[in-house]
Amino acid sequence: MPSPELADTPRGYIIPIGGAEDKVSDRTILKRFVQLCGGRAARIAIIPTASELNSTGDKYEEVFNSLGVKRARELPYKSRADTERADWMEELMQATGVFMTGGAQLRLSTILGGTEVAQCLRRRNARGLHIAGTSAGAAFVSEHMIAVGKGGATPRAGQVVLAPGLGLTNRIIVDQHFRQRDRLGRILAAIAYNPFAIGCGFDENTAGFIGPDNVMEIVGEGAITIFDVSQLQHSGMATAEHNQPVNLIGVRLHVLTHGARYSLEKRTATPPPACSTDD
Repeated sequence: MPSPELADTPRGYIIPIGGAEDKVSDRTILKRFVQLCGGRAARIAIIPTASELNSTGDKYEEVFNSLGVKRARELPYKSRADTERADWMEELMQATGVFMTGGAQLRLSTILGGTEVAQCLRRRNARGLHIAGTSAGAAFVSEHMIAVGKGGATPRAGQVVLAPGLGLTNRIIVDQHFRQRDRLGRILAAIAYNPFAIGCGFDENTAGFIGPDNVMEIVGEGAITIFDVSQLQHSGMATAEHNQPVNLIGVRLHVLTHGARYSLEKRTATPPPACSTDD
């Protein structure tokens, strides 16, 4: 569960990114993250655990240093024993922002789950630390995480496997590379298991900046597809046989682009400021 927030300290931003964020040209998402974390005073801790490539952490160090941060340091947790390193814990305690890279989200959950590192991230986010994750890192931020699943447009029984994530929020389930990898069916299957959380499909190079007021602002070149099951009338997951299509009746859908907002509490969407419904 998310750590309780303090009355006098706003919770830090939670920033899922759909993967393949721009690291070279405009870098809109990463620049926004750095500014939130303090700009030139920012201290970014990079957690490349999801990736099996040794170069991933170094590459993000270079990216954040090129954006002018005070310090960018990778913390390459490769085993649960690594989470006991006091020097890396000190880096986390000094960080103004944490960035979790892409790869495989089960590496994040099996290595960090239940450790003091995970507890530290939840506590510090509740006290103002901003935490972003891209691709697998995005999937890991929520309490309910899509561990593995098959693509396709139709939700099917057994299409996804859910696992506990980091637990910064229990309001959403994240799926990344959404449009690019045809993941409509699997996020619908995920919310069909327990129609409580809001399904959020993140396109590549698109992020949701979830503020302490639980309003998510969309930033980037793609869209976030929102699946609201608060008015769901029926889920057929309990009776569908393995790999059979699942009935879902009463799902509300929003497709939100750069500048749009979505309240996770009120479950209401607002178009970008430049948009108007007037003729």
